[in-house]
Amino acid sequence: MTGRDRKRRSTRASKMGTPPTISKVQTILQKEMVREFLAEFMSTFVMMVFGLGSVAHMVLGGKMGSYLGVNLGFGFGVTMGVHVAGNISGAHMNAALTFTNCALGRMSWKKFPVYVLGQFLGSFLAAATVYCLFYGAIMEFSEGNLTVTGPTATANIFATYLPQHMTLWRGFLDEVIVTGMLQLCLSAITDKENNPALQGTQAVVIGILVVIIGGSMGMNSGYAINPSRDLPPRLFTFIAGWGTQVFRYCLGSPSL
Repeated sequence: MTGRDRKRRSTRASKMGTPPTISKVQTILQKEMVREFLAEFMSTFVMMVFGLGSVAHMVLGGKMGSYLGVNLGFGFGVTMGVHVAGNISGAHMNAALTFTNCALGRMSWKKFPVYVLGQFLGSFLAAATVYCLFYGAIMEFSEGNLTVTGPTATANIFATYLPQHMTLWRGFLDEVIVTGMLQLCLSAITDKENNPALQGTQAVVIGILVVIIGGSMGMNSGYAINPSRDLPPRLFTFIAGWGTQVFRYCLGSPSL
């Protein structure tokens, strides 16, 4: 075989091999919206695994978990999420924050569904991950009965539920106020014209903010403050066997 023949075969093989496919994938991944979608997906997944895992410890682990642990889990889960995606998408991890940024003209509305879809998928996958991770403990604690209420309820590992002293509308108002406080403080932390957090410390400060919100305003509704935090895991519990009772506050409550 001559050198010219070998060169022709090599060229033909390169055209038929994987490099063009890899190149196409790389081109897709370089698109801004694709990168932002993946950033929101990964950052939300990280936040939710740490957050839901800390709730699982509190519900299932007895002395191994606590409400403070839940606040720290979600708070520093947010910190890790910001480190994962902060320079790519801003690491919203929260559909309410994405909506606010679009409404204020900070980003295009066409990005809204992209961000929210990434957040929802990341949150749903995180719920599935935590379910698999703690499956044995969930089944032992609940005696094999996946329930929403009662002493062996486990649905609250994944989604927030109002306590007896709250009504649906009070819960709604509570979430509006707490989410507003989150947005107000986030604006202060990131506003370069005001007195922002020191460069490089924003992720930690935002995590501390979530811990403070949980410790001071989390009692009434569980401070979901985030549709991307609550709805996808709630959908997961519906699919995984908890049934329609996971939507009981959406479908109606005895006292509104």
